[in-house]
Amino acid sequence: MSLFPTVIELLARARVDLRMGLPVVMTDGQDAALAISVESLSETRLTDLKALQAPLTLVLTSRRADTLKARAYDGDVARIKVPQSADLRWLQALADPADDLNTPMKGPLSSERDGSATLHKLSIALVKSARLLPATLLVSLDDPADFASGHGLTLINQATATPLLNDSSPLHPVAAARLPMEAANAGRLHIFRPEDGGEEHYAIEIGRPSRDEPVLARLHSACFTGDVLGSLKCDCGPQLRGALAQMGEEGAGILLYLNQEGRGIGLANKMRAYSLQDQGFDTVEANHRLGFEDDERDFRLGSAILKELGFSKVRLLTNNPNKIAMMEKTGIQVAERVPLQVGENAFNQHYLATKAAKSGHML
Repeated sequence: MSLFPTVIELLARARVDLRMGLPVVMTDGQDAALAISVESLSETRLTDLKALQAPLTLVLTSRRADTLKARAYDGDVARIKVPQSADLRWLQALADPADDLNTPMKGPLSSERDGSATLHKLSIALVKSARLLPATLLVSLDDPADFASGHGLTLINQATATPLLNDSSPLHPVAAARLPMEAANAGRLHIFRPEDGGEEHYAIEIGRPSRDEPVLARLHSACFTGDVLGSLKCDCGPQLRGALAQMGEEGAGILLYLNQEGRGIGLANKMRAYSLQDQGFDTVEANHRLGFEDDERDFRLGSAILKELGFSKVRLLTNNPNKIAMMEKTGIQVAERVPLQVGENAFNQHYLATKAAKSGHML
């Protein structure tokens, strides 16, 4: 029957469960585990997990493990043995670096190195996709299907879920309408919705750009603090307004507004990174201490929207070489890079210097 949820729908359900502090059941055909987000973990759920009478494993990314001086034997994740005496405060202190400078010694931490880490990696991918801190608590299970059905939990199969987590979700046009703007009276806003239940993304069309010539285009990641509040910590707001103004002056263009706040880690984690920056870390160091990579965004989304709208060649407004590379890799020809150097001020000079030095931005 078609009423059974698809894998994409199960993943969407799992994200909501994890955000609410509910565990999910995972299996790879041989091993099975119960996984829960450390960020949303409660005292009651921790007690319930301990009552299962099986060893608990704290899963962190290798980035976070490196900060904690813990061994990551499984490439991009570390499996930390959880002492029986561990409480919620201990677990959350390992997941969240907010208090690292005040209490830097959180160990000694013992890492597991035997057995498969497949489900541990899946759990991290799931919480990342839910915009939670990349830290999970796992306990092994013997009968995953019975346990999931008996407790009303979502069951995720690793073999079918992993490819979907690694790929961009297909986007579908939902609505479009004329939208006069300050930049141009002839504007049109297109809304695209992903199949995986994630945030919608937008395309702002200025004028009537030809589909036969390279279009002036900008891939802009959402920045609530910069775009809406006028934050001086970044150059996002000036870049957004500058790109629209240039498109308005030329009479045509396409701005793709991708809901990938904080380089893809979400607004809450972005604020955690800002707090770490107040402690003296740069933007890349802050992301690493939280357990994220330098940049978690998926620029393939922009390419998919351009193709859906009929564009195949762009004059790309960007300082980011990764955007150019991804456009070319996904079949969008970048005929020209158009520099977009605006918004430098006394508050973001170090941020811009870090983008140039560590992320290769052409500033």
